[in-house]
Amino acid sequence: MNVLKGVEALLYVSDSPAKPEDLARALQVPVFEVEDALETLGGRYQHGHGIQIVRIAGGYQISTKPDLADAVTRFLQPKRQKLSRTLLEVLAIVAYQQPVTTAEIDAVRGVASDYSVRQLLEKRLIYESGRKQAPGRPILYSTTPQFLHAFHMNSVQELPQLAVVGAEQPPEQPTLPAVVEEVDS
Repeated sequence: MNVLKGVEALLYVSDSPAKPEDLARALQVPVFEVEDALETLGGRYQHGHGIQIVRIAGGYQISTKPDLADAVTRFLQPKRQKLSRTLLEVLAIVAYQQPVTTAEIDAVRGVASDYSVRQLLEKRLIYESGRKQAPGRPILYSTTPQFLHAFHMNSVQELPQLAVVGAEQPPEQPTLPAVVEEVDS
């Protein structure tokens, strides 16, 4: 079997980013051969093609090139799914503090977040990642590969750094020397 053609076919049919290990397992070849094929395909698609191989959400995927985004959007006419301010707020808390419980989310927000958590679960942006070793064993939530894909990240380490409020003191302002005018008497 030609590994290059196999990798290309698997990426074509995959509806989510594929990890090299999964591609190697499906093709029954060593991972290094898949990685070589991914590099070769990436080079081939770099010039003269409308598609590209992108690394996203911990895997690889075939994607249209950014300069064709407007044409693809007009052709597909996708329904835009915007997240409300509340959902974005809860999602940000989960992303930065994962794994996190609903009670911990509520403590940050100051209001109940059950509905928002259910909505984010439904949209597959977060998932139940386990149970906390605490009384009641509350459910822990973490972000999904779908979250990474939706926000064009390869891992949560790519999240912007948060500025800690009050952690940084304003820089000292330079003081100007006092000007004393001499008056002729």
